[in-house]
Amino acid sequence: MSLEYQSKLNQLLVSGKKNGVFFSYYLKKKGYSDQLIRKYRQSGWLTTLDKGVMYRTGDSLSSFVVVSCYNEQLNKEVRVAAHSALELFGFNHYVPMGKPILMLAFPNSIVPKWILSDCFDKTIKQFSTQTIDNPQTTTMQVDGVDILLSSPEQAFMECLLLAPEQYNYMDLYYIMEQLTSLRSEVVQTLLENIKNQRVKRMFLYMAEKASHYWFDMLDLDKIDLGTSKLQLVNNGIYIKKYKITVPKELNEYE
Repeated sequence: MSLEYQSKLNQLLVSGKKNGVFFSYYLKKKGYSDQLIRKYRQSGWLTTLDKGVMYRTGDSLSSFVVVSCYNEQLNKEVRVAAHSALELFGFNHYVPMGKPILMLAFPNSIVPKWILSDCFDKTIKQFSTQTIDNPQTTTMQVDGVDILLSSPEQAFMECLLLAPEQYNYMDLYYIMEQLTSLRSEVVQTLLENIKNQRVKRMFLYMAEKASHYWFDMLDLDKIDLGTSKLQLVNNGIYIKKYKITVPKELNEYE
């Protein structure tokens, strides 16, 4: 075993994030040749996940660590979003059944197929974020790594964006009731910039129904709600103020 082989292998094993991944692109920038990377795979130190994606043999891949590696090594901005972000902030209504779901938001529609594989500790689902012009994000340490995630205000709007296919409106309202401390200025910025009328109207309807103090601090005149009527569900109740038809169960809930 050559000195270079052993030395660079030690560096790799020490510097790499436990339960994360390595990308060939990143390793080559760090001075690892294709030949050396191939030797590490052939010797069993690294296991191939997909073309150009590897992990330390024996590691149990953590979804959060993998996302952190993806962003850090490839200079990406994929974030934990929707209900997954809300859960990290302590807002949760869902009792997970089976393998937990991790919802990720990608800045564009190009998603690497390996990230949707079944080898992680969570089932990863993804969506595009092009609906939101000015994303409101923050960072949080999870599983020993810093991850990028949507703010609570944006995360809830992302849930509405994915409803009713991914989330039930009634379940989302139960979460809205918990959102007593949202920042009105962040909500205002998002509602002024988001392109989806359904999300804006449903968010405002739920916030007003929940009687949150921050709702009264919003300047609704600056939020474009459009003029057309939107039927979100069949056989629902029409809300004239927001020109939307909402589930009857939600309208009658007190």
